[in-house]
Amino acid sequence: MIEHHGGSTAHIQRVSAPGSVVALVDAASAVEREVIGSWLAEGGIAAEFGTTAPITQLDLDAGAVAGRLVGRTDDPLVVPVRVLWLPAERDGVRRITFADMALLTNPRKPNRLAQRKLVGEPNRHVVLTGQPALLSELRTNNPEAAALVAKGTTEPFARAIVRAAVVALERAERTIIGDRYKVPRLVAEEILDSPAFERRLELIADQIGASPHEVYHRAEKALNELVAAQSRLVSDLFTQAMRPIHASTWKVDSDDSGLAALRDLNRRYPLVFLPSHRSYVDAFVLGDVLARNDFPPNHVIGGANLSFWPMGPIARRTGTVFIRRSFGDDEVYKAVVEEYFAYLLAKRFNMEWYFEGGRTRTGKLRPPRYGLLNYLAAAVRADRVEDVMLVPVSITYERLNELGAIATEQVGGKKRPEGLAWLARYVRSQQHSAGHVYVRFGAPLSARDRLAAHGDPLTTPPLTIPLHRTEPAPTGLTETGHGEPEKPEVAELERKAVQRLAFEIAVGINAVTPITVNALVTLALLGVHERALTLGEVRTVLAPVLGYIEKRDLPRGELTALRDDQGLAVVLEQLSLAKVVTVYRGGLEPVYSIEAGAHLEAAFYRNSAVHWFVNRAILELSILAALDSDGADQLSTGWDEAFRLRDLLKFEFFFPERAEFAEQMTAEMLLLDPEWHSHTRENTLGSDVMAVLTDSGFMMAHRVLRSFFDAQLVVAERLAARDPEVELDRKQFIAECVSVGKQMMLQQRLHSPESVSTELFTSALKLAGNYGLLEPVSDDSAKRRADLTERRVEFAERLRTIGARISQAAALDPSNRENR
Repeated sequence: MIEHHGGSTAHIQRVSAPGSVVALVDAASAVEREVIGSWLAEGGIAAEFGTTAPITQLDLDAGAVAGRLVGRTDDPLVVPVRVLWLPAERDGVRRITFADMALLTNPRKPNRLAQRKLVGEPNRHVVLTGQPALLSELRTNNPEAAALVAKGTTEPFARAIVRAAVVALERAERTIIGDRYKVPRLVAEEILDSPAFERRLELIADQIGASPHEVYHRAEKALNELVAAQSRLVSDLFTQAMRPIHASTWKVDSDDSGLAALRDLNRRYPLVFLPSHRSYVDAFVLGDVLARNDFPPNHVIGGANLSFWPMGPIARRTGTVFIRRSFGDDEVYKAVVEEYFAYLLAKRFNMEWYFEGGRTRTGKLRPPRYGLLNYLAAAVRADRVEDVMLVPVSITYERLNELGAIATEQVGGKKRPEGLAWLARYVRSQQHSAGHVYVRFGAPLSARDRLAAHGDPLTTPPLTIPLHRTEPAPTGLTETGHGEPEKPEVAELERKAVQRLAFEIAVGINAVTPITVNALVTLALLGVHERALTLGEVRTVLAPVLGYIEKRDLPRGELTALRDDQGLAVVLEQLSLAKVVTVYRGGLEPVYSIEAGAHLEAAFYRNSAVHWFVNRAILELSILAALDSDGADQLSTGWDEAFRLRDLLKFEFFFPERAEFAEQMTAEMLLLDPEWHSHTRENTLGSDVMAVLTDSGFMMAHRVLRSFFDAQLVVAERLAARDPEVELDRKQFIAECVSVGKQMMLQQRLHSPESVSTELFTSALKLAGNYGLLEPVSDDSAKRRADLTERRVEFAERLRTIGARISQAAALDPSNRENR
């Protein structure tokens, strides 16, 4: 049985004349049996499939199928049939509402009394048939189960026929009720009945020294924990209940222009939506956009910490898959997750997860987590699925009402555990208007093509291009999916292919992330260091930046509001209501500055767009480094500095390989000075490069990069002060950096409180580890201890030099020069 466009519709499929027909009747009540019986008696099968062969009715039940169908020696046509009940149509949409539930019956599954009434109402029910199949075709599609029939074991083949019938009926239903309802059934049973999965469990049992029976039951328990039992009723009601939470808070602005092409792709491939993650409400916002465009609901992968009552049981019924945060050494659970992922992809169920591993604490994309991408890659390599289309999604908020808690975590505060009280507080916090939320879809990426392009050894010879974003090795799969360990060199190539794929996804998200009004206003106010600006001064700071954005044609929100005093005043007042900006009105005119203690919140808004300005900031620092050089080789010095800065920031931003980065930097310089090539003589930058830089009207280095380098300096100085023989406790070290960072703030050695951030310190620590500055020297070599201490000191000194150069850039900014 394969997909069919539904019985009792305009579509009629003719089949070759069979000798007989078996109608597998999926009926839950006497009313449904009567409706189907009448339809059959009136020639429904003949009208649908053009055959007048005799018909046998059989319940869609494994026991009945095993007893009366699987052992037949003829070749009947097997047709699944059921009654589909429909909600009343309201405003062109058939969707269950709470008003329906007040009648104490589900319009999609009405009780028997309601069924009697609905039979007489037009357009409230339809007799549905799934795509039929000959019994011989079903045997061919299930050879292992069918082979057992000759040995007297009929149940596996019967269960396979029932599953195929259910799938055919579900697919037929979607042609009537729309693609937004795509509900998997009998998932755990089908996975556990898979001979290949049974063999894998047997291998695991051998590896861990457990009995196959014990491993099987552990797998069954894990599957029941994982599998999302979707319900159309719960999906409708949950959507209706949750939509007001974000609909009253944000005005959703989505670019739907590419969604028609995505729907076309979805007819052939599963889609995996990979959004940026800034808020708990992300899944509701994205789900609403996709539902409006008639996409089926995604299987959303979430952490088990969100499975608390009542949200957990409800969310599972709407398609949320809750996965443990850590698998440890549980090989059975790993195998179950991998198999479930492969199953969903093979059945073309769309998926969604937040590949950063959690909400961003800084406002920009976090480094990706690779575990789930490894499972996806394994399914593609094993040919469990023809291909998977990965869709980068940017979800950007003008304002977020949950930023206070995020900021508290960044200075050492504990994250409140999710629960019913947390949910109540969260819903209450979303009652204030927060402007726009922008949903943008990046170009879809073919997982098979991208893994091949990045050197997947199972698809194409490996490339020699090195990874330019150096990451720790991702944890996850080290097997092919068939229980056979991979060779180390193969595993390494696959690891790098997944890393590069994750990099492309992140770049795809950043490429469509719009610049919002709040991102630019906080960019301006954070760059003047504790000073307050008048409305006119804010507009003066923003004017050249807006020109730069237009020149580059960057994606943006409603930035026209920033070009006149009235619109800009509204933006500032809204930030004041959010307690991010403070306004003093006691003088000649209002002046605006960042609210005391709100620098981390302000930085969050700025950082949502900061990736668009990083290259400009690097260019400024590279020019200043070149001009500071004693030799005549200024051009080479500038390029060397640009690449060094890129390397220092590789755990914060997503940079392309060196050649492409060089092209981007050249383009940045030509934006600054279109005649730059004609000015460079004898490997120098040209005598007027400083004038060109200052005449551009703005400087970005201090606004964009200072907090990241300041956080790196805190980490570097604490490392330089440590005994090189003492092993590092990362958690305690981060806490120490928070405490010392606060002291450095009070001493004015750090520019802004936004530098005191556990997230930034964690990235800086990864960088130090990448430079080999973390591993203690445990032997008696005084030379090695001295070498490690010296390299740590040099690292700190290098960051002090950059800090001084950033201060030089800040002094050149017109907003600072005019007010000194």
